[in-house]
Amino acid sequence: MMQTLRRSPLYVLLALGAAVSLVPFLWMVIASTHTTAEIFSTPMPLLPGGELWTNLARLQAETGFARVMLNSVLVATLYTVFSCIVSAMCGYGLAKYRFRGRGLMLGGVLLTMMIPGQVLLVPLFQMMASVGWINSFQALILPFLANAFGIFLMRQAFLDFPDSLIESARIDGASEIRTFYRIVLPVARPQLAALVIYTFISQWNSFIWPLLMLNSEEKYTLPVALNTMVGLSRVDYSGLMLGSLLATLPLLIVFLLFQKQFISGLMGGAVKG
Repeated sequence: MMQTLRRSPLYVLLALGAAVSLVPFLWMVIASTHTTAEIFSTPMPLLPGGELWTNLARLQAETGFARVMLNSVLVATLYTVFSCIVSAMCGYGLAKYRFRGRGLMLGGVLLTMMIPGQVLLVPLFQMMASVGWINSFQALILPFLANAFGIFLMRQAFLDFPDSLIESARIDGASEIRTFYRIVLPVARPQLAALVIYTFISQWNSFIWPLLMLNSEEKYTLPVALNTMVGLSRVDYSGLMLGSLLATLPLLIVFLLFQKQFISGLMGGAVKG
């Protein structure tokens, strides 16, 4: 009881922090149900309005929101799946295989994390143009599959896996692929879940590269499509708020799906430390 009382100020502080962090999200919900004029009126609206369906119809008419949402889901899902597979297999190879130049290869992977992404835009654009991939989804997915952060994260996850178990599986006749997917990879589910969340969010929010690659509205992703609502003389704030609100829903779904493994990974690391 006394320990709970001593911690009560901390609980109150955490509750206040959580409440403050929810204010922008609540404002986005409220603003998406008003017109742009009502958003900037005095006094500022503090309750939901009645323009939700009007804003939704305008959002669909101006951006083809359902189509671009499907585009973003497709691109982000494919990129997440294949990028996590590449990261896991590369991390496993760097952690458990002994070969000449392994340390140098790992150093090269880590060095790529120091290169600003903006430096790569021009050469990557020229590469995509040379193979005819401009205005295609593969141009958004394939160039970034080998993610240095993901490779390093999965390597660290596999380092402590007992080599004896891998050798036992090989002696029993299991192939390298079977050993990896059936024995080694399940142990790294928490780290893999964290990588899935990070990878999906990064691709979902990607803006500059899709803006350079895509030139037809039928293939726009959400960030690019929402950017079209910002004009030189007029900004549709109510539509932007509604589009941004709907764009957060897949992120919440991904986090809810993988939160158990993600949190167990954090707790496991805390206990281990």
